[in-house]
Amino acid sequence: MSRLSSQRPDVPGRLGRLFRRAAILLAALALPAAAQSPTDPNPAHAMVPAATGRTGDTPVLAGQAQRALTAADVDAWLDGFVPYSIEAGGVAGAVVVVVMDGKLLTARSYGYSDVRARKPVDPARTLFRPGSISKLFTWTAVMQQVQAGKIDLDKDVNAYLDFRIPDAFGKPITMRHLMTHTAGFEETAKYLIVEKAEQKHSLGHVLKRWVPTRIYAPGTMPAYSNYGASLAAYIVERVSGERFEDYVQRHIFTPLGMRHSSFEQPLPAHLAPLLSKGYNLASEDPKPFEIVEMAPAGALSSTGTDMARFMLAFLDNRGALISPETRARMFADVNRPLPGLPAMGLGFYHEDRNGEVIVGHGGDTNWFHSDLHLIVDKGVGVYMSFNSSGKDTAAHVIRQRLFEQFMDRYFPDPNPEPRTTATAREHGRLMAGHYLLSRGSATNWLRFVGLLSEAEVIPNDDGTISVSMLVDPAGAPKRWREVAPFQWREVGGSGRLAARVENGRVTAFSIADFAPIFLFLAAPGDLDAGWIVPALVAALGVMLLTVLAWPVVAGMRKVYGYRSSLAGRPLMLDRAMRATAVVSVLAAAGWIGMVGAIESDVGLLDGRLDIWMRVIQLLEIIAIVGTLASIYNAYVTIGASGRSLVAKIWSVAVPLAGLFLGWIVLSMGLLTFGLDY
Repeated sequence: MSRLSSQRPDVPGRLGRLFRRAAILLAALALPAAAQSPTDPNPAHAMVPAATGRTGDTPVLAGQAQRALTAADVDAWLDGFVPYSIEAGGVAGAVVVVVMDGKLLTARSYGYSDVRARKPVDPARTLFRPGSISKLFTWTAVMQQVQAGKIDLDKDVNAYLDFRIPDAFGKPITMRHLMTHTAGFEETAKYLIVEKAEQKHSLGHVLKRWVPTRIYAPGTMPAYSNYGASLAAYIVERVSGERFEDYVQRHIFTPLGMRHSSFEQPLPAHLAPLLSKGYNLASEDPKPFEIVEMAPAGALSSTGTDMARFMLAFLDNRGALISPETRARMFADVNRPLPGLPAMGLGFYHEDRNGEVIVGHGGDTNWFHSDLHLIVDKGVGVYMSFNSSGKDTAAHVIRQRLFEQFMDRYFPDPNPEPRTTATAREHGRLMAGHYLLSRGSATNWLRFVGLLSEAEVIPNDDGTISVSMLVDPAGAPKRWREVAPFQWREVGGSGRLAARVENGRVTAFSIADFAPIFLFLAAPGDLDAGWIVPALVAALGVMLLTVLAWPVVAGMRKVYGYRSSLAGRPLMLDRAMRATAVVSVLAAAGWIGMVGAIESDVGLLDGRLDIWMRVIQLLEIIAIVGTLASIYNAYVTIGASGRSLVAKIWSVAVPLAGLFLGWIVLSMGLLTFGLDY
């Protein structure tokens, strides 16, 4: 898996990464000559133990003997892997549980749930926040109601709702679309996480407040959606007559004996003292309790051993929660967007590797990072959760490597490495270009964040390809070699990548970890960062130079005692042009500041930035009006005698830059009537 692939698809985790990329790019646009950042003295690859022969950290490679999965062996391996990794990575605490053959094999805990109080993590009593793993409980509730005959997977969801999902593409959305993340909703982020209990609303209120635009026809494109999962939970509320939190408590937690689990926010009084604190770094102060507005998408709090009970319920074919037939439906391939890569089930996504059928889910809040994997045919389940992001998002690297090495140790790949194809170079050249995520926005400013976060596929001289967004733990783009037509394997790893080709052109690709839930789509011309970003650099450079030149010229006039020859309307138009540049730079600085703030705290998407956004949008309107004045200034300047060549060229450059920036503002959703996103 790549470093990005280890970051599962929750909005907080994903947006944090996207905003970080956007903040860096925006800063680069403002300061194109800035020096590079110093090298991180604690790179991510140092956070995972290397294979040194020490007990617990030697992975088993393909073709080597398989280790027996016993409590003694897995405990020794985990104890050699996890403590070193979390200490080096700045992660406060972790829990790892493994189940096998219908029982708990091991439950290990490491580090602290409260660093200041030196309170250790207890796998049976310490609650972590598993993020989007919560959705598995939502999908379980849905399938219970399907079994009861109250929900039809292929019926228009509007039949169950007390509000309407607007028509689009001439096709209704069904529960099957929601469960496979193919309903076609654009990304939502605002109000996903809030910090104050009084900000929390009922599920129905949250869903009715704003229905995200449908940007794909139902069933045609995987685009992971928290809104879609929450909509499914609301349907459970409607058909069962129970509040979602109460439903899960009564029909899932209680039957399984999950006494230390809850969707309530804040937690009930008897569970609140058991909750682990969440951290960015173990050395920093703990963060506030995260209240997830779309609770069914990510609000669960649970212990390691409770999550073991949940895994066992799905690995046990006796039907503790759902019938064996229903379980088989959830695990079956329902939607496979790309040949050669894993499929999406009903709620569970496939993570098949080393010849094993694996289903599961990952989850991230701002501070907690988790994974759940079910190795179906072996009756084995693995759950892990970390209560800190760590240095350079170390928790993602650790959990990625932990499961990779678990699989290589106990279920090594029996297949030999495939040969590189003769078409590798040709197909690598066809792959070259910029790609945007199918999980994105089309009607608001997140569209621009998506543009700045596009992936670039680069063909290498040796016939491999690299993808800018898919990097190894050291931050370097991984290399992928073609092993079948338009199918690639990670060099030195087990990752897989495949592309869709239509009429001789690559239209989409994905990797094994992403394919069930989103694709990388070939960027159309009006969304291609390959030319838009350089043009944006040039436009902002023109505006910034115009701003800087204004006081410099004024100072020179004062020093040398000469006055401008401009007067009357030409002087007024010249000043309007310069003022337009000032406003444009201020608006750009505003976006840089806002995106940078969100990169530091995704919780700011709780509406606190609305006024700031309106101020920036007012500046954008002024800049657009000013651009019209600048166009007239260019007309006057070019036709005037006595104006220098530089003045005439610059009088054209500023409105051209303004027109391009105006196009960015209007086409990328930076100027909208509403404040929903």
